[in-house]
Amino acid sequence: MTPEGALVLCRFLFDAAALFIWGSSAYLSACVPAELAAELDRKLRRWTVIAVWVAVAASATTLPLRAATIGNGWPDAFAPSMLGGVLFETDVGWAWIIQACAVALLVVATSLRETIRLQAQAIGAAFMLLGLTVSGHAAMNDGWLRVVHRLNDGLHLLSGGAWLGALVPVLLIVPMLGGGRRPEDARLALMRFSTAGHVAVALVILSGIVNTLLIVGTVPWDWSFRYQRLLSIKILLVAVMAAVAIINRYVVVPRLGRGPSLRALKSFIIAEICLGLAVIGVVAWFGTLQPV
Repeated sequence: MTPEGALVLCRFLFDAAALFIWGSSAYLSACVPAELAAELDRKLRRWTVIAVWVAVAASATTLPLRAATIGNGWPDAFAPSMLGGVLFETDVGWAWIIQACAVALLVVATSLRETIRLQAQAIGAAFMLLGLTVSGHAAMNDGWLRVVHRLNDGLHLLSGGAWLGALVPVLLIVPMLGGGRRPEDARLALMRFSTAGHVAVALVILSGIVNTLLIVGTVPWDWSFRYQRLLSIKILLVAVMAAVAIINRYVVVPRLGRGPSLRALKSFIIAEICLGLAVIGVVAWFGTLQPV
């Protein structure tokens, strides 16, 4: 595998882990009744811990891979002079420092007592995502436009994570509507997800449009650039995700109470998660490319 290919894989793993932890932790702590949130947190605990250590491994690997891609390939991956130059003299290095600190905070958060763990995990994962804005395409701008671009990047990442990451606990909540110990709590949690989801989807679309205009300057029609081809694929995938979410909310959810509707709802949620992972993969790829 080339250093560029390995870097794309690390970006995918890091982004997927951060988005999952941020979205699921924020949703459970802010929108789910306390007793149900604690139950779901216990069910997701193993996956959260795995995601944290995936983020640790991806973060640790990213710096030498950056050195290899900026330098002359694998021989520069662990060259001290190259690592030092990348770490302290580039936006990529400063972004890595922020992300490494956020990952360390996240590792500590997973060991905290249950009452504050979800909030601490959400904060750590949010900083992981915001660290990505330092080395993103916003660096191509200067002055106030760079600040605006980074703020918009942050909004795009946080709103996207709030949507995609929350789908995992929502998938666990759906079966509770048909029975179990807390059907009313489950219904309330899904209603709150629906409300918050409208806001998150709207922010993802609006901030995505702003990002496209800031980076490309227009609709990404110039498919001679791989970046614009992949960006077009991302836009299509997000549009399909939004369509699936709309069908869920306005076609499937009103029919809840019947068994088949619950199965359909779970199927649509799984489809959204798969589409979201595809979006993360595409973004991890075109984030390493020149847009124009």
